[in-house]
Amino acid sequence: MKNLRKILFLLSAIVFTTACENQLYLTPISGVSTTAYFTTPDQVKTGVINIYNGLQAVPLREFAMTEMRSDNTKTNLSEGDYAQLQNLAVQPTNSVITLYYSACYNVIFRCNLVLQYLNVVTVAADRTQYEAEARFSRGLSYFNLVRAFGGIPLIDKVLTPSETYTYGRATETDIYNFIIADLTFAKDNLTARAGVEEGRATLGAASALLAKVYLTNGRYTDAKPLLDGLIANTDYAMMAKYHDVFYTKRNKEIIFSIEYINDNPAESEDFSLEMTSKGVARGLNYPTNDFRAAVTPADLRIADLYNAKSPAEVGKYISSSVNATYGGNDWIVLRLADVLLMQAEAILAGNNATNDLTAIAAYNLIRNRAGLSQLPTDGTGTLTKQMLSDERRVELSFEDHRFYDLIRFGMAETVLSAFATASGFTFTPTALLLPIPQREINTSFGALAQNPGY
Repeated sequence: MKNLRKILFLLSAIVFTTACENQLYLTPISGVSTTAYFTTPDQVKTGVINIYNGLQAVPLREFAMTEMRSDNTKTNLSEGDYAQLQNLAVQPTNSVITLYYSACYNVIFRCNLVLQYLNVVTVAADRTQYEAEARFSRGLSYFNLVRAFGGIPLIDKVLTPSETYTYGRATETDIYNFIIADLTFAKDNLTARAGVEEGRATLGAASALLAKVYLTNGRYTDAKPLLDGLIANTDYAMMAKYHDVFYTKRNKEIIFSIEYINDNPAESEDFSLEMTSKGVARGLNYPTNDFRAAVTPADLRIADLYNAKSPAEVGKYISSSVNATYGGNDWIVLRLADVLLMQAEAILAGNNATNDLTAIAAYNLIRNRAGLSQLPTDGTGTLTKQMLSDERRVELSFEDHRFYDLIRFGMAETVLSAFATASGFTFTPTALLLPIPQREINTSFGALAQNPGY
């Protein structure tokens, strides 16, 4: 798929750039007619691949809205947009959240564009596959947005110029219902891992993401069968070594990742530079002392969590690129370790503890690989919500889970308030949602209202 994406890059730059750089609802630039272009099945397929190209922009600074707003990471910048995120004092004019908002809606635009021209695809199986991939990616993008900003405009089609300023904010309930519908369709129609090129959405990816959406909404009984099925699925397996999860591309633990290529300006990433000390690290995302104190010295994962000799370096993202700004580390969105811990979470079902042996077995698998003590399986073991949260914090550190985990576990206000006090800034509950970017407020002609507290 990567070779095809290289071929399509020029098309992507011409047709889609304005959806990201300008007002997020803009149609493609004049002079390139999508009606004229999407006239054959192969051309619609290029549109599908361009959805994945659009997804590449999303993780580049996502850490600033997740890890950096939690107790996991900090920035070495004492002022500006990143300091705002670290100190939970984000302004609506913050450029980081503005670019993230636009990147997610750019993916949604690309998905809606493919969905608009599905009738061009004559083979029914291909048409269903393309629709399922587009709806998976759209569901993922709306999940990113609703967790970050709350209710946002719900755009389910390519808009005409007269429609671009008429959309206000949908409710979070409406957004989640839309996400669930998209991901359910994707789950029911995507193929298994072997049925499609690596890097594209699969049945497993849709199932894992839908399960996480259900957990976010407290629908534990809906999430559990999906998680059980993934754990039983031989397409996926835990890697024997934690290090190999991040340094063996397309390994069996990965359920869905966004792929990049070393030293390729069109297909590379630079988040790895921001999380390491390689070269001229800019230091936008470094582990906190609080995080390092939470890691047991005997933990076998420790070298891949941070470098003891250089604490600013996150071990998961050391790049092998020649040019440090053009890294090729893939961004893992979903992996089996996350699924195992979500299975235990579904069994806990919002309670503070469980003696369930399936939940304990899932927890123990993670602990066993880390070389840490495990819970007894003779019926005397107890897994608590705090233990599960702590394990997720370390196992999934710097993968953009911590902030939303705290919210989902009902721990955000307590943990972040204590961390803010210890770090010298103030936490307010309204900071759990980011402000709607001021640019979008200004160009909506009154259609978009700001979140409380901003």
